[in-house]
Amino acid sequence: MKLRKVSAASAAVLALALTATACGGDDKDSGSSGGDGKKITIGIKFDQPGLGQKTPDGYAGFDVDVATYVAKKLGYTEDQIEWKESKSADRETMLQRGDVDFIAATYSITPQRQEKVDFAGPYLLAHQDVLLRADDDKIKSPEDLNNAKLCSVTGSTSAQNIKDKLAPKAQLQPYPTYSACLPGLQNGAIDALTTDDSILAGYASQSQFKGKFKLGGFKLTNENYGIGVKKGSDLKDKINKALEDMVADKSWDKAVKDNFGPANYKNEPAPKIGDIKS
Repeated sequence: MKLRKVSAASAAVLALALTATACGGDDKDSGSSGGDGKKITIGIKFDQPGLGQKTPDGYAGFDVDVATYVAKKLGYTEDQIEWKESKSADRETMLQRGDVDFIAATYSITPQRQEKVDFAGPYLLAHQDVLLRADDDKIKSPEDLNNAKLCSVTGSTSAQNIKDKLAPKAQLQPYPTYSACLPGLQNGAIDALTTDDSILAGYASQSQFKGKFKLGGFKLTNENYGIGVKKGSDLKDKINKALEDMVADKSWDKAVKDNFGPANYKNEPAPKIGDIKS
């Protein structure tokens, strides 16, 4: 009789524990609890070499390294990360719907985007630039792009901005993707490709193009890359602290060298949190 009473009490305690666990298990809370066996879902690009790329061996790039470091600081191991492709046009919606906990995907901080989502960072200051053949000594300034064949990628305004503001005689050559521009640049069908210098450095760092291209170094715009989170998320402050740690322990410098080194990318120093260059 006494034994049954003890068993019943133990069962009651066990039931309460299971109930508490079940109640807590449904509360994802944008990944803020961390390190408790749950997954964290992170949005990245899948098609940008050097930044965010899905490869046969997994995921690679500067944004991936930054996101992995941040996730670790939040209490998640690499095998607890679920990577999700975040195309440019989908990023705000993905955050608002809760499809991802945060996004690190060449995501420039702008006033328009800040109305919809919050940003940690910035963690990289990039600039619009041009990619040229390594042996090209004719294009030394944006004005030298007059009469040059400039790759224009569908959906991008970078090439048109150069034509409108800097080189009105530039000949825009339409290509479907940046990747498609590279063979044309290599064989002389086009003279230059333009987008963010970090993206250009990533493409130029691919093994098949090593030593064949160079960056113009024109710094045509400021692109402040931030980590996007849902509006009001408590992750913002935690991610900012992780980014500060990444700079302090030199992991940021290593990630830059590992991903952009082959292109001789002259990156800006790591930006201070909240310092957004206009």
